[in-house]
Amino acid sequence: MNHLRLILPLALAVCSLPTLSAAAPRPRVLVSTDIGGTDFDDFQSLVHLLVYADAVDLEGMIASPWGAARNRKENLLKIIERYEVDFPNLKTYSSRYPTPDALRALTKQGGTDSADLRGWGERTEGSDWIVRCAKRDDPRPLWLLVWGGIDDLAQALHDDPSIKSKLRVYFIGGPNKKWSTTAYDYIAREHRDLWIIEANSTYYGWFEGGNQEGDLGRAAFIPAHAKGRGALGDYFANIATNVKMGDTPSLGYILGALPEAPHSDSWGGHFVRAWERPRVVFDRAPTAADIVETYAIVELIYHPAGPTPAAASAALVVDQQEFAGFVDAEGGWHFLFSPKEPRSWSYAIKSSHPGLDGRTGGFTSKLPAPALAGKPSAHFPNWWTDDPDPRWSEGVHQGAKTVSRWREDYLRDFAARLERCKAPASPLTP
Repeated sequence: MNHLRLILPLALAVCSLPTLSAAAPRPRVLVSTDIGGTDFDDFQSLVHLLVYADAVDLEGMIASPWGAARNRKENLLKIIERYEVDFPNLKTYSSRYPTPDALRALTKQGGTDSADLRGWGERTEGSDWIVRCAKRDDPRPLWLLVWGGIDDLAQALHDDPSIKSKLRVYFIGGPNKKWSTTAYDYIAREHRDLWIIEANSTYYGWFEGGNQEGDLGRAAFIPAHAKGRGALGDYFANIATNVKMGDTPSLGYILGALPEAPHSDSWGGHFVRAWERPRVVFDRAPTAADIVETYAIVELIYHPAGPTPAAASAALVVDQQEFAGFVDAEGGWHFLFSPKEPRSWSYAIKSSHPGLDGRTGGFTSKLPAPALAGKPSAHFPNWWTDDPDPRWSEGVHQGAKTVSRWREDYLRDFAARLERCKAPASPLTP
């Protein structure tokens, strides 16, 4: 990539390639993924993770909550089967690649449902594993890469808040956030000192913008560099026709030289200190004239007349998606939502409670103002988020250019890693 051509228009100095130093301690990594959900990119990102598994100390892979599927851990185990085919070749490049059986042993099932209004519920195999890994006697921090709902982390923090000092969290938020609003709300309310990067839009830079020419195009990359590259490469080639890997910036970030400094450059972007975490409560039906910040937590509270029917249920219906409502001890109903993009939103309530069913409303979400980057919150001393400076936006995706600027570098590096899957290292390979 010609970094000079890309960076000078932004009046910045040319940066050196932000890759992991061979002398640096390998980062401890635990991944939480909603694999098996509506998006294919978790499967792609897991292939990427496995071909880089020698560059990190991978301590866990957790299948996090998503919809009605109960045993999404099976999706992780199936990818490990592909890794097992390529493992004889991979280990000729590095003795640090974990064995397939080691990967199976650290694969865990997380929660099978999103948290209720408290933001936490019952312990899970995944949440217990987070606690166990965080409490190991190891001076290195534990990097938790959250690729889906953040519920298992919320449960772990509730069960043992002492683990916070060991955790470094990179959360792929945005659309994922709307599926774990209660867990996120709990963390932002009760664990404000958590060290966390909340990447709501920066991650878009992994697949939008940057150098998309020739074999680096989203569709062209797959036949050029994935197909025929061992079992993992062929698996990747059959997932989708386009490269997305929307969760991979989290791994690209910790492969950088300064992961403890989120304002510095990396393949996973750079970030700014977070301002007050936006949260808006409506105790009336809002309208399009009501403005909220994109990615905010929006809480709608209804107090329907009449007694609550036994086993009553309610859901907020937005964009043909349903989000569960929760009734409090006084009979009030709470619905939490997080708008993933700037636009006007409308909703309806579907409920067995006649006083709720059919209620409608709406609001408008707008992107965070650039000036907010200059207002870091003292309440969230270790919380980082997307850089809202317009110079770093890819369209409406704030911060995305802090990733897309490195597109040629990280895709070329990934292509070289995939080559490891199809053939053993030659004696001349360093």
